[in-house]
Amino acid sequence: MRHRLSPVSRRQGALMSATVSFKVPSATGPQPVTVSYARVGRGEPLLLLHGIGHHRQAWDPVVDILATERDVIAVDLPGFGASPGLPEGLSYDLATTTSVFGALCEALELDRPHVAGNSLGGLLALELGRERLVRSVTALSPAGFWSEAERRYAFGVLLAMRHISRRLPLPLVEQLARSAAGRTMLTSTIYSRPGRRSPEAVVAETLALAQATGFDETLRAGTAVQFADDVPGLPVTVAWGTRDMILVRRQGVRAKQIIPRARLVRLPGCGHCPMNDDPALVARVILDGSR
Repeated sequence: MRHRLSPVSRRQGALMSATVSFKVPSATGPQPVTVSYARVGRGEPLLLLHGIGHHRQAWDPVVDILATERDVIAVDLPGFGASPGLPEGLSYDLATTTSVFGALCEALELDRPHVAGNSLGGLLALELGRERLVRSVTALSPAGFWSEAERRYAFGVLLAMRHISRRLPLPLVEQLARSAAGRTMLTSTIYSRPGRRSPEAVVAETLALAQATGFDETLRAGTAVQFADDVPGLPVTVAWGTRDMILVRRQGVRAKQIIPRARLVRLPGCGHCPMNDDPALVARVILDGSR
């Protein structure tokens, strides 16, 4: 296991940006995986998992609030953000990715952390809960509770976003990001209040989507995903934005039917990535779910 650390200044305290390498079992023997993450705060550990095509900076609007009560670890999923893709012999399916995060927690000496995830990250958070690897789960618009028609629609939207991000020249992205109207054009699919996102963040996440080496294989693996099991024995919160344009909010009702003891929370006026749209509300939902 190897760690590399580099501190990055923040408004409150110091965010520690780092990578960690560890081994994950495969059919051909243990394979090395490297994951990039950022860490800040103190208290019980809280793991943050982003959605497909995004990166750990998706959590920036809420990290400072969460860090007042939690040791926050925001992770770039393998093949996204600054994390390299998975090596040959490891697929991007749910079982493998769950094993990766189990090994990550062991490498970072996280004893059953709390976990919060958005979209794909929400699905992974629920799977980690089902496997008893975490002590609480907060899932924001988690994948996996769709009908087949809803899944096809969501994947179509994601593929269109990916196609556009890869075709836009960087100077044009930077120009569009300078105005609220341009940021709306680039990010209104995932945010209901895209004007609140900074120009720098919009440019960075457009590049993250375009350059995500794990996007295609992750999306392909998701065609067979349907979350159908309860997550008994630990606190589970499922929260859905009322303006989610990718995973429609009625999927939250299905999640509640499958996980009957879960707390189902409505996020008024929020889109698919609600951390940007209402940071105070989302942080409170996560902290309440992990208390």
